[in-house]
Amino acid sequence: MAVEGFTGNREPVDAKVGELTPQSRAVNVLAKIVSRSELRNIAAGRDGAAHKVSDALVGDETGCIYLTLWDDNIEKVKDGDTILVKNGYINLFKGNMRLNIGRYGTLETSDKAIAGEVNTENNLSNQVYDEPRRSFRGGGGYGGRRWRIWRSGRLRWPRSKRRRLQTKTILNSSQSYMRVS
Repeated sequence: MAVEGFTGNREPVDAKVGELTPQSRAVNVLAKIVSRSELRNIAAGRDGAAHKVSDALVGDETGCIYLTLWDDNIEKVKDGDTILVKNGYINLFKGNMRLNIGRYGTLETSDKAIAGEVNTENNLSNQVYDEPRRSFRGGGGYGGRRWRIWRSGRLRWPRSKRRRLQTKTILNSSQSYMRVS
């Protein structure tokens, strides 16, 4: 049974590691930390601020997967701990599945024990998936690119938008001229 995410009331669902798919969202996963990679410092985000990141191999009796740990979450856990990831999600990093905590998720150590040994034979992060290519054409968001920044630092509408605005202005001025006559 694959876990695809939200139920009808948009509550996170409990899942085993072996049930996770690339489309899994809002999942609660109870797992044991098998190992952690060494700490890396990277610049991330729009501001390029420095962040610490580490990958932990976590799993249960159904399989294992890499969990990406950021900043404060790295010090919360150590090898051999049982953790509970609440409201986690799966994304693809270089074609491989990763379990992420994200903005709305939490990471907690748990007193519950994993039934049996961690199944490291079924490593979901070793499977390679084709990532859908994102289109960078036309911007996106709220209507695409709206402003062009010139070398002088001035903001200006893109050329196509200026032409449309000029056309509307000419039409509006001629219409108002027609009304006055």
